[in-house]
Amino acid sequence: MPRAGIEIGAISGSTPARAAVNLSTPRVLVLNASYEALHVTSAKRAITLVQYGVAEVLEESSDVVRSPSTELHVPSVIRLKRYVRRPRAHPIPFNRRNVLRRDHFLCQYCGSREDLTIDHVHPRSRGGRHGWDNVVAACRICNQRKGNRTPDEAEMPLKMPPRAPSFGFYAYGQFAQMREGWGKYIGEK
Repeated sequence: MPRAGIEIGAISGSTPARAAVNLSTPRVLVLNASYEALHVTSAKRAITLVQYGVAEVLEESSDVVRSPSTELHVPSVIRLKRYVRRPRAHPIPFNRRNVLRRDHFLCQYCGSREDLTIDHVHPRSRGGRHGWDNVVAACRICNQRKGNRTPDEAEMPLKMPPRAPSFGFYAYGQFAQMREGWGKYIGEK
């Protein structure tokens, strides 16, 4: 039973069997007044910010929240009306899990998802660094085939050049999946 007399569920004109909206699921992108992505928050918090006039809705989802007197579309993206100073951004930790996440758990040579390792694009034995710009996800077969060579020498082109991930990677990585319409605000594909 929903709390505080709020009916959560079907959109007007749709069937009542529609799944209920979970207001505590962190699924709303919060932008600064300058349209800079700040973080992802729950639908409940986003609706509260909008109702108090602290934020405005830029994108809405198809979900609806109803009370006896009001019907609200659950926002997908909100923008704060006043600029909020952010503390200096901390770099995303460089580790195996984050490299695999950045590369979408795909081998950057063949596209496989099986038995993934990390590979140094420019081998460490030849002066290659151990960092975001020189490490990619690779299946064990491609990693062994490439060996101590560069991708050009091994004739194994990369699907995507390695780079340090952006805030979008971090936001999407922290929460299960990206919502439709967020890409244009975060700059991720």
